[in-house]
Amino acid sequence: MSVLQDPLLGPECRAMFEEGEVDDRLLITLFLTVEHLRENSSWKPYFDMLPTTFGNPLWFSEDELLELKGTTLYRAAQLQKKTLQSLFDEKVKRLATKLLTLDGHPERDVKFEDFLWANSIFWSRALNIPFPRCYIFPMDSEGQDSDISSKIVNSATQTNGCGGLSNGESAKVPEYDALQDKVASAASISQGEIVWVEGLVPGIDFCNHDFKAAATWEVDGTGATTGVPFSMYLLSAGENPSLIEKEISISYGNKGNEELLYLYGFVMNDNPDDYLMVHYPVEAIQNVDFSDSKAQLLEAQKAELRCLLPRSLLNRGFFPPSNSSEEDKDKPVSSQVCNYSWSGQRKTPSYVHNLVFPANFLNALRTLAMKENELYRVSSLLEELVGSGGERQPTDTEVQAAIWEACGDSGALQLLVDLLNMKMLDLEEGSGTEENDTELLEKACTAETPEDCKESRTSDIAQNHLLSRNKQSSIIYRRGQKQLTRLFVKEAEHALQLALTEEL
Repeated sequence: MSVLQDPLLGPECRAMFEEGEVDDRLLITLFLTVEHLRENSSWKPYFDMLPTTFGNPLWFSEDELLELKGTTLYRAAQLQKKTLQSLFDEKVKRLATKLLTLDGHPERDVKFEDFLWANSIFWSRALNIPFPRCYIFPMDSEGQDSDISSKIVNSATQTNGCGGLSNGESAKVPEYDALQDKVASAASISQGEIVWVEGLVPGIDFCNHDFKAAATWEVDGTGATTGVPFSMYLLSAGENPSLIEKEISISYGNKGNEELLYLYGFVMNDNPDDYLMVHYPVEAIQNVDFSDSKAQLLEAQKAELRCLLPRSLLNRGFFPPSNSSEEDKDKPVSSQVCNYSWSGQRKTPSYVHNLVFPANFLNALRTLAMKENELYRVSSLLEELVGSGGERQPTDTEVQAAIWEACGDSGALQLLVDLLNMKMLDLEEGSGTEENDTELLEKACTAETPEDCKESRTSDIAQNHLLSRNKQSSIIYRRGQKQLTRLFVKEAEHALQLALTEEL
């Protein structure tokens, strides 16, 4: 809204927005790119306080990026930079130059690095903010929502609420393709209709992340607290007032190191929200036996070919960590198998309540691992259910039940073990084991630049183990991925042994 109301650039930005050349996020990023280049920008005092470089992989050197090789983040970072470069070449450079002409500086050269800076500013500092609908969608003279306002919300969540609007914990919401389902926010609501929008809030965006945040932020919808309607303020999260000279932190949400490094450029040691991504390559399906039939079954049951395995799942697995609470261990797990069997011979496995892997992913693996006789058995069961004439299509639940009845768990668990072992091989190739990463971190002198470690240069050992901040973050992240892979391999192998025993 601030961009569209800008006295100099607003009208042209409004035209770009209405014509669909930019969406709301790109509009803000484009505005940041241009304003940062304008010497007389009214935002200059704010820009002067912002970082000029970042710790996310978009800013890594080639050498630093190699530290991520074998991780999900390595490929994601390469694809993102390539996508941003194409976007800049095909659209952003032209639009930014057009806006700079309005400032009387058409000769100013807009570089990719300028756009990269603006992109990193937005994604690392944006908040998902709840506002009353009337603030986001001002009425026109006839009492209708203005057309331009209705386009501002990219994918807003509308709830009932008004007055003091809280995020509970501060959910900085940038997302990327591989992990797009991990964003969550909560609102403290009372009446009216609330719309969530993304935006930058100078001041609050200076707060760093902490697991035990010192504060949360709230929107003062009525101005009762701050005296300014729709302003935002920080609220102490603890019972005791914040200590003098203590940093005020907020929470960016429950994010693993993969998200933290990709979006914000930092990692947390021993991150309790870490997770592992496991996927079966779509392109590999064509190489399995009876690929066409299996592809149809995958589609029929809306199967998931990838899953996220949060560290917290281990708390209720076969080998819970020593620090897990009894409450975690006793949490119910959604049933991994269907609650009925055609033949009555396929019994619910004794281990089902300790199986930590998502049911939808195991359903997909069962399908992919099916043998010829099992595939015929599935077809027979489904025909028995819906009729030989195909009077109706089986539901996804019925397809899943038929596949489990015919296959059990052992084939899926063997495939899962293979996928996890392949992931470990990828992670260890070139960087060694989890223990190698620990040794590197213990011996390393961490520095933003080599000059930061001058005192240690007299030591050949210290010089050999000088790490940039980016390398250190990468090693902490990949070590966590190796640790999680090892632990989930252990879970999968034990489940496989039990499945093979019970299926005899």
